[in-house]
Amino acid sequence: MKFFIFVPCMKQRILIIEDDTTFGTMLQSWCHRHGFEAELCSGVSLAQAELTHKKVHLVLSDLRLPDGDGIMLLHWMRDQKMDIPVIVMTSYGEIQSAVAAMKLGAEDFLEKPMNPSILKEKIELALSGKPVAVKTITPVVSDMILGKSAEARQMYDHILRVAPTRMSVLIVGESGTGKEYAARMIHENSPRRNKPFIAVDCGSLSRELAPSELFGHLKGSFTSAIENKTGVFAQADQGTVFLDEVENLSYDVQVQLLRALQEQKVRPVGSVKDIKVDVRILAATNEDLEAAIAEGRFREDLYHRLNEFLLIIPPIRDRKGDIEIFANEFLRQANEELEKSVKGFSPEAMALFEKHHWSGNLRELRNMVRRLVLFASNDIITPDDIPAFTPSPSASNDMALQPENEREQIENVLRKTRGNKTLAAQLLKVDRKTLYNKMHLYGIKL
Repeated sequence: MKFFIFVPCMKQRILIIEDDTTFGTMLQSWCHRHGFEAELCSGVSLAQAELTHKKVHLVLSDLRLPDGDGIMLLHWMRDQKMDIPVIVMTSYGEIQSAVAAMKLGAEDFLEKPMNPSILKEKIELALSGKPVAVKTITPVVSDMILGKSAEARQMYDHILRVAPTRMSVLIVGESGTGKEYAARMIHENSPRRNKPFIAVDCGSLSRELAPSELFGHLKGSFTSAIENKTGVFAQADQGTVFLDEVENLSYDVQVQLLRALQEQKVRPVGSVKDIKVDVRILAATNEDLEAAIAEGRFREDLYHRLNEFLLIIPPIRDRKGDIEIFANEFLRQANEELEKSVKGFSPEAMALFEKHHWSGNLRELRNMVRRLVLFASNDIITPDDIPAFTPSPSASNDMALQPENEREQIENVLRKTRGNKTLAAQLLKVDRKTLYNKMHLYGIKL
């Protein structure tokens, strides 16, 4: 005869730290329904007392608390050598604080409002002791070159934190810093990696055709609409749309874009029906959008919708330790493309690279290396092979646009700035949209 002894399973205990009583009580009830014990605290000091005197298996903490914040609590727990998993709860716009929390040892973060299935999954994963995927993710970077400087590592860390989320990302950086590469890295490390990634150069979209390109049109809806067209949003359904130079969209198109982002619906030109789309938006700019808002050129509500997470791409001159990495990779690519066999740079040549301002950033560096490889007559590139670096275009004399020779002025300035339209517009004292329009008018192509 066999006897079975039933031992009651101890419930795992969750400490919820939330000063919003309604939300905290709701969360506590949810935990009880799913088989967990849960205590509710409204601040850091009460939480410290609970953690000191009672057994806790998991902490769910809001970042904003009346007597401190989740970061303060994590510091304290680390000092007390408490090995308890912590999940921080964040609202939109707090993602960078969540990243800071994870650096202090937080297991994961949850965005408010919470999806119950995701909440349950993350709690179970944290309690299981298994590493959270976002912390162990191996970056998928395709052909992107990774720098090793502190600035680069921070940028990649932010990319990998935000990639698995649905958040819109505003990517800010100078021309040539690699904003599209960063956007692709976000896409390739997201759950949408196997769906379309479509990049749109907003600077090349005319005011008249932008709605058609983005949202599509029906045959006959305007003079040149000789057949139905599927817009970028519908093409990228379940994937990612990257809007480069987003500041160039006209005000009317900004209104339509905002509606598409808020309602996840688009209406093709000439149609009376909406199309449901599931698209994640990544946008990039090298302009100050807050200044554009003040000048009435960019909608503030669209700016905040795009800027759920701000990713800053540092210029290469601020990443001195990375210049050699990128130069050597560009050398390898140039050797392959041009069928050459240049082995590298002399220390003196690399020292010149390190000192240069690189106003065109990685694009300028890549172009320079390709030219050096093309004309190289030896295995090693030395200072003698490098043409004298010209001063930064921003230091040039005033070149304000004169109506009598506009085309010639624009072409000259674009040559001086090596095609950098932002700098060219600054030197000509016009906005970038005006420069694009005049380039189109005169048929100027880079």
